[in-house]
Amino acid sequence: MKKYLNTLFITTQGAYLSKEGETVIVSVDKEVKLQIPIHTIWGIVCFGQVSMSPYLMGFCAENKVAVSFLTEYGHFLASVQGKVSGNVLLRREQYRSADDIIHSSEITKSILTGKISNCRAVLQRALRDHSEKINAEEITRASTGLSSSLNQVQKVCSLDELRGIEGEAANTYFGVFDHLIIAQKDDFRFDERNRRPPLDEVNCLLSFLYTILMHDVRSALESVGLDSCVGFLHRDRPGRPSLALDIIEEFRPFLVDRLVLSLINREQVHKKGFKKMESGAVLMDDDTRKEVLVAYQKRKQEEIMHPYLKENIQVGLVFYIQALLLARHLRGDIDGYPVFIWK
Repeated sequence: MKKYLNTLFITTQGAYLSKEGETVIVSVDKEVKLQIPIHTIWGIVCFGQVSMSPYLMGFCAENKVAVSFLTEYGHFLASVQGKVSGNVLLRREQYRSADDIIHSSEITKSILTGKISNCRAVLQRALRDHSEKINAEEITRASTGLSSSLNQVQKVCSLDELRGIEGEAANTYFGVFDHLIIAQKDDFRFDERNRRPPLDEVNCLLSFLYTILMHDVRSALESVGLDSCVGFLHRDRPGRPSLALDIIEEFRPFLVDRLVLSLINREQVHKKGFKKMESGAVLMDDDTRKEVLVAYQKRKQEEIMHPYLKENIQVGLVFYIQALLLARHLRGDIDGYPVFIWK
């Protein structure tokens, strides 16, 4: 399982990746910059003008190492994968469950319970740690609103109603997100969630890390034999990894949102590391992007108590554990999907 902690990020423009024996070679201008054994990584993410030999692509596919290609600034382009792993019977159960609206609604309830609970935990942690620096009244009100949303989730059955509750909860949560920024207030402001493209520095950080999180979650789902394109909350759409979009919901607040706040509040990123394009899009420069990726990898190395397993595990393994638990539920080994709830 150790390999599930490590993703190799290639950000240097012009880099070329190739295979040598059982290792991945990273070269720039024909000079070897890095050589790493394939068994120590579970994914490779290439940003911008990065190329890879066909032999290495095949080698990664054989060793179940996911490869993703993104633009220089983090927009997803494509992924490379080998044969579908896992049992075809598991995928059949997944497809049946996705076609069953009642079962889809039950799984969606679990997913939204995790997402909203973890959003509320972010607010509660801010109240506990920084009550004197933030608008405690507004955040307390938002936390109460999220508690109400959690209660509503348990009372409805329709997928459309559940999506409505999710939307209201997201508005409540992001409505006070700016209050959680307690440093560099003149440089980092959050008015609303926007994307495609992100229009400010905070949204730029959120969108970039959500894309990286998507890579890790998608890889974890496919590694246990699930089809990452067939979801429950997010329905089928050509080219969309709907199940990965479902499962990242429970991780967004716990991993990405908290990391973005830490990077800003600890002044690990600065406004000068971003630039605004003519289109209005805000993008990170290369140094800032590397700082963010290093912080993300370090976060994955931290240990937490898994709420279902009751064991200490590293954050980077949680994606894989949740994929296994979902697979067990779909096979009928456990009654419901035990969503990840951060405490």
